[in-house]
Amino acid sequence: MKSVKTTLFLIAATLFVSGSAMAQEKSTEVKPTITTSPAPQKPTSPVKWKEEVHDFGDLKKGVPVSHDFTFVNTTKQTVLITNVKAACGCTATNYTKTPIKPGETATITATYNAATAGPFSKTVTVSLNENEVPKILTIKGKVVELQ
Repeated sequence: MKSVKTTLFLIAATLFVSGSAMAQEKSTEVKPTITTSPAPQKPTSPVKWKEEVHDFGDLKKGVPVSHDFTFVNTTKQTVLITNVKAACGCTATNYTKTPIKPGETATITATYNAATAGPFSKTVTVSLNENEVPKILTIKGKVVELQ
């Protein structure tokens, strides 16, 4: 009985090995073609920002601080600030509400309330015109308790 099992095992193994070899010979390996497209270009802004990040450094707890972010309209078209939104209630904003003509400057003011001790980094999102990519401005610093 042992020799029958051994014989069947050898036959099965031989068929498996020869079948695998034939399958490899018949198959044609198709290598995927990798095409690279040019990297998407970063959209250009219709304005030139003086800065996009402001670091207040160390601040006294409970004393609000403000910073004016400014930009110049570098296009030949009028630019309109359509929305300014702070990421949280701890930051208030104000901005130029009138249309900004070519060559004119506009201001977005971010005021941080400095109510909580510790480091902070807050964003203000500015939307210009209808189809422009919003600009994210950042204020940061560290609120300390002075005694």
